[in-house]
Amino acid sequence: MNLSDFYKSLFLLGFFSVQTNAGEGVKIATWGSVDQSTTLIGWHAQNALDGVNSTCSHTELQSNAWWKLDLMKTYSVNRVTITNRYSCCSDRINGAEIRIGNVSSNVFSNPVCAVVSTIPAGATYSYPCHGMKGRYVTVDIPGPSQQHLTLCEVEVYEEGVMKQADLVFWENNGFTIVLFSQKTFVKMKPETRVQLLSQVRL
Repeated sequence: MNLSDFYKSLFLLGFFSVQTNAGEGVKIATWGSVDQSTTLIGWHAQNALDGVNSTCSHTELQSNAWWKLDLMKTYSVNRVTITNRYSCCSDRINGAEIRIGNVSSNVFSNPVCAVVSTIPAGATYSYPCHGMKGRYVTVDIPGPSQQHLTLCEVEVYEEGVMKQADLVFWENNGFTIVLFSQKTFVKMKPETRVQLLSQVRL
């Protein structure tokens, strides 16, 4: 596409929405901020969101260890995926709870989406949350026993609908919606008809 065709493809018309594959949803974990109950030196909470399976978050040995993601606003969560540590200690994740809710001060008071029975070393498992609503997504190891919580990657998927696009343009194989701020891309079929904005709310 040359520059002339690109500018011809931009329109200043109404609003529109884009529905993604309902089985996948939109990745939203990196839109938020993270914290954990304690931090073993160098094993920061942010490591679970860096896209690298070999770097992990890691608490100190403690009871009721937790990792918390603040999504900054309430979302309907489709599913959560967790990647377990591959190098050792894969059984540390056994019994972990995934919680979703709007309570920040007491992470154990939010509803449970799923309980992790086991995840093999280095594997990624997906846990459906069926549209549970919440601002906070936590993973915790409940109980009085002293344990480490280690997470090598966590991903959170919102149900279906994208939130904002900064620029929309036409490609030969369909519309491509480019979210520069979120670095998210969705392609639409050529026969799809939409109204476009330079700043689009979905």
